[in-house]
Amino acid sequence: MLKSFFAKIYANKVSKKVYQWADKPIVTQNKVFQNLIGQAEDTVFGTDHNFKSIKNHNDFINKVPVRDYEQLKPYVERIKEGESDILWKGKPIYFAKTSGTTSGEKYIPITKESMPFQIAAAKEALLLYIAETGNADFVNGKMIFLQGSPEIDDSNFIKTGRLSGIVAHYVPKYLQKNRMPTWGTNCIDDWETKVNAIVEETAVEDMRLISGIPSWVQMYFEKLMAKEGKKIGEIFPNFNLFVYGGVNYEPYRKNMENMIGKKVDSIELFPASEGFFAYQDKQNKTNKKLGMLLLLNSGIFYEFIPASEFFEENPTRITIADVKLGVNYVMIISTNAGLWAYNIGDTIEFTSLKPFRILVTGRIKHFISAFGEHVIAKEVEEALQEAIAGTNIKINEFTVAPQVNPLEGEIPYHEWFIEFDEKPDNLDALAKKVDNAMQKQNSYYLDLLEGKILQTLKISAVAKDGFKNYMKSVGKLGGQNKIPRLANDRKIADKLVLY
Repeated sequence: MLKSFFAKIYANKVSKKVYQWADKPIVTQNKVFQNLIGQAEDTVFGTDHNFKSIKNHNDFINKVPVRDYEQLKPYVERIKEGESDILWKGKPIYFAKTSGTTSGEKYIPITKESMPFQIAAAKEALLLYIAETGNADFVNGKMIFLQGSPEIDDSNFIKTGRLSGIVAHYVPKYLQKNRMPTWGTNCIDDWETKVNAIVEETAVEDMRLISGIPSWVQMYFEKLMAKEGKKIGEIFPNFNLFVYGGVNYEPYRKNMENMIGKKVDSIELFPASEGFFAYQDKQNKTNKKLGMLLLLNSGIFYEFIPASEFFEENPTRITIADVKLGVNYVMIISTNAGLWAYNIGDTIEFTSLKPFRILVTGRIKHFISAFGEHVIAKEVEEALQEAIAGTNIKINEFTVAPQVNPLEGEIPYHEWFIEFDEKPDNLDALAKKVDNAMQKQNSYYLDLLEGKILQTLKISAVAKDGFKNYMKSVGKLGGQNKIPRLANDRKIADKLVLY
């Protein structure tokens, strides 16, 4: 068809353009840095931090400390009151409203300079997939994006909404006929009602591309299968591309592929309200840790702090010129939306330095270190994957928490809360396999076991829909919300209903 024919031509042009800057990463980032500083030097923030005197990265480190949202909030409040030229020249065109775990609601500015990059990145990811595989068939059928409501609140000085809702207003005209669900359905607030409506709308359509956070797409698939009595691949025989972000797909992959009834290509994205940071630019045919291409030409200047130093008084702050493979870094960003040395909270690891590709390894605040083990999300995900490899065990969702107050006579342990598709007969045997894998992932964990500070981990099976019901109880069902893989407390753990 004409659409797919022209998509292939366009994809090849875009692919060449992307790899032009990817082949000159240091030069590209230096240009972004100088442009950001130059454009913001007369803003309130730029004046407060003497941007006019900043010539290089060392100057920037000395003038601009790393901040989180709470520390940036006084500037944001001035923007909300209608002031201009605060963090970036002029006023933002939107605030992306997010739910912070420690700060309550956050209002992240999006400017006329930053918005085009949010849109272009998702488009580029699809075009690079077409350029690599030659598969453009999905543009001839329907595409679904499971996301938050596109409704925008324009009652204040600046329009405010969820990022996915804001982006929904920028879908190209040539894709609007392909896009699902309908506008009215997408505006439904209650997530379960919304998913049921989406099922009714899409069950009879030629769905070819499906996008969303894996846990919520899994819920959509379950409802579709219950309605139609068939696997997803039978309901949508032309479905061949899954686009996801927000969480690691691997813990869900086996269960999802079982629901679909076949393997489909997938593209991982790393978008956030603060910016679109990376996307998967190559299909993984080797099962190696391929990672996502870090977007160095998108109005974002990146810094990295080794996670092991992050809570020190003067941690190391480096640019991409000095990063190393396999190190867990906290990613710090400065952007053309006016975020400066901003800690988004995500930790990453580089899998390639030519070009620069990354894996998201977790959140700097989401870890278990009740006894100094500092276990991160990547480690628990990979341990679980290793333990269930070659078995029929399928995982719907899981999280991990420490048990520091065990029964009398016991020593502490890590408790794994897992919702299975079907509960295995022998949880103790599975726990032993997971524990052995964890010992290989984290040497501190092994030392604590050998020192009798911790005992072998335990698995608690969560009742069917237990995680969904928990998310519903805290008002975070659906959209871009997701279960933390692990926590250093039991706030989630103690609210989960077990078998």
